[in-house]
Amino acid sequence: MVDNPFIPQRLVGRQAELQQVSAILAADEDLLLAGVPGIGRRTLIRWAAKHSGARVVEIDCLRATSCDRFLQLLAEGLLSAFGSDEHPLIQRWSQDQPVVLQSSSSGRATLVWHLSSGKEWSLFQALLTLPQKMAEWLDCRVVLVFQNFPHLRSWDRTSKWEHHLRQEIQQQSRVSYALIATVAEQQTQPSDLKVVSLAPLTDRDLQPWIVDAITAKGLQLEPESQALFLGYVQGHFGDTIALARRIWQSERVSDDLFHPVIIQPHHVHRSAIALVEDLSVTFESLILLLPHSQVRVLESLALDPTDSPHAREYIQKHHLSRGGGLQGALASLEQKGLVYGADHGYQIALPLLGFWLKYRLG
Repeated sequence: MVDNPFIPQRLVGRQAELQQVSAILAADEDLLLAGVPGIGRRTLIRWAAKHSGARVVEIDCLRATSCDRFLQLLAEGLLSAFGSDEHPLIQRWSQDQPVVLQSSSSGRATLVWHLSSGKEWSLFQALLTLPQKMAEWLDCRVVLVFQNFPHLRSWDRTSKWEHHLRQEIQQQSRVSYALIATVAEQQTQPSDLKVVSLAPLTDRDLQPWIVDAITAKGLQLEPESQALFLGYVQGHFGDTIALARRIWQSERVSDDLFHPVIIQPHHVHRSAIALVEDLSVTFESLILLLPHSQVRVLESLALDPTDSPHAREYIQKHHLSRGGGLQGALASLEQKGLVYGADHGYQIALPLLGFWLKYRLG
């Protein structure tokens, strides 16, 4: 498999959001970063942490199917945030804790424990002291990044673990937490949690970077090709990287910067079709999981984009359900990160999915 050479070495756009998130972390506050998958949420957090001199501990709570699994993921994330040169400090901390730092024959370090059933709570309390201790010893900040955080409630039924985590981090002077979510649901979040929402990147931010990145690989996008490319990705950074890589794979002869390959609009279109055909199994699986009413709304928005899906003429034209049925479908699609809300004109949030629907139906 060819590596993707279009993973940027700098933050593209998002300068205002970078300043905002960096200020939140520097002020020892916590935040919720909302946006659709692939829009650049984790990338922004990492750059803001770097900007603030913070270490990042990343945990995907979707993988935490039990308290035991959550503790394992937390321990792994903590070790990943601190390099091997700093592991002696973790060993020093562990001397007074129910945890031991061990190294395998391959040199990989792990935190291990042997607790009887029902003693997980004491281990959780112990692990939560480590970020603050390391931050003090290293004179830095730490940010714990939780993706799919609500999934903890599948086993933390009384929210005991969630509440303790938030209280403990709020009391620690050098540690913040960041929740990554699709949409910001204020009614389910603490009132003092700062919220930063990511919209699609503007063409003004995206165009210079993608043109430079493609040029660096021996390709040249004509103005019409640039416009078509930007129309396909619609400010979605993940789709931008994927389409650029496909064009590079399909059209390059070599990485000769002195004799670049001219990318015509038909090259962009051909690569977009090839890309969504490769993604078709994923997209089909996604569609099969959705209720028919939501699929119908997605198909309608793909074929006939509108910022007024509630209009009577639009409902009649596409045979959509009226009233609460349509509103419920739109709200559910927004929760899933498939459609933007009214602020962004109800456009499909994953542009390549929208193109695939239009291509399949057309």
